[in-house]
Amino acid sequence: MNKGTTSRVQIDLLSDTATRPSPGMRMAMASAEVGDEQRGEDPTVNALCDRVAELLGKEAAVFLPSCTMCNQISIAVHCHPGDEVIMDALAHPIHFEAGGPSALGGVMIRCVEGLRGIFSADQVQASIRTQDRHAPRSALVWIEQTVNLTGGHCWQLNEIREVLEAARRSNLATHLDGARLFNAVVATNTSASEFSKDFDSVCIDLTKGLGAPVGAVLAGGISFINDAWRLKQRWGGAMRQAGIIAAAGLYALEHNIQQLQQDHENAALFAHIVASHPYVELSEDSVDTNIVILEITHTGFDARLCAQYLMAKYGIRIGTLGPRKIRVVTHLDISNEDTRLAAEAFLEFLSSLE
Repeated sequence: MNKGTTSRVQIDLLSDTATRPSPGMRMAMASAEVGDEQRGEDPTVNALCDRVAELLGKEAAVFLPSCTMCNQISIAVHCHPGDEVIMDALAHPIHFEAGGPSALGGVMIRCVEGLRGIFSADQVQASIRTQDRHAPRSALVWIEQTVNLTGGHCWQLNEIREVLEAARRSNLATHLDGARLFNAVVATNTSASEFSKDFDSVCIDLTKGLGAPVGAVLAGGISFINDAWRLKQRWGGAMRQAGIIAAAGLYALEHNIQQLQQDHENAALFAHIVASHPYVELSEDSVDTNIVILEITHTGFDARLCAQYLMAKYGIRIGTLGPRKIRVVTHLDISNEDTRLAAEAFLEFLSSLE
């Protein structure tokens, strides 16, 4: 590995949102047929929504700027202000959506302490409020697939079905935050529609492993999507000639889903290279998809200094989750060789602690 200093990112493992449009995707965007998306006249946006609705087993879908907007619209449609949403304590809306559930939906969150972000039907049942006017009303059960903060872990289909059955028994709505749903599809060999068809709503993010530069899609029943469209308009998410960016999503769904398998293999490779180091706390079996989260046991370790070292010396960017945790995310712009170089550079930093 060449030594030296650099200020330019050479290998970006901070997030799978770091992907850039491929030449084929750029060509698709440049040649996209467009129209007024707000009026339903953009044929490329319409094609994307139809395609996603079909993939997810839903009646309709709406194209939105981000998966965060998908999530917040879903809360606001399914819940009244003062209602309560049941989700894992590590769920994305709690940590990364700027307080949106309370600020936009006026809802409370009922946190469930799942195992690696995956909770049980019994936990759902125990979290549902009794019919008491002094308490918030339980309204929505939320599942994140895959679970970001536990390292991209996958819900299994039987686990989802059991939770959904518990929600149905109490007439609660259900939402699947499928930002990385297709990672789970590839990792478990389960179709997207099997995962999502029994939810009241589901969203996918086009900008993560799928590699599009912008956009997400929210799907559900026709009535739900009509209500979602009203909030899209109210919150400034409606667009005009959006087919240019929707074309990237269509290209991604056509070309990039199977590429996720390589991302999973690269994440497993990174884990394999570093897991045997005495300072690294990581089980290789814990890497389900494209996210590696590891903890360092050495008392002199500082995650921020490690990230600064790798960036300054090699142009390698990684994520930190507190003083001792490192997060590495592989994606379609990361090769097998990139993965090896990053893992070796990380081990070099650990060696400097000895």
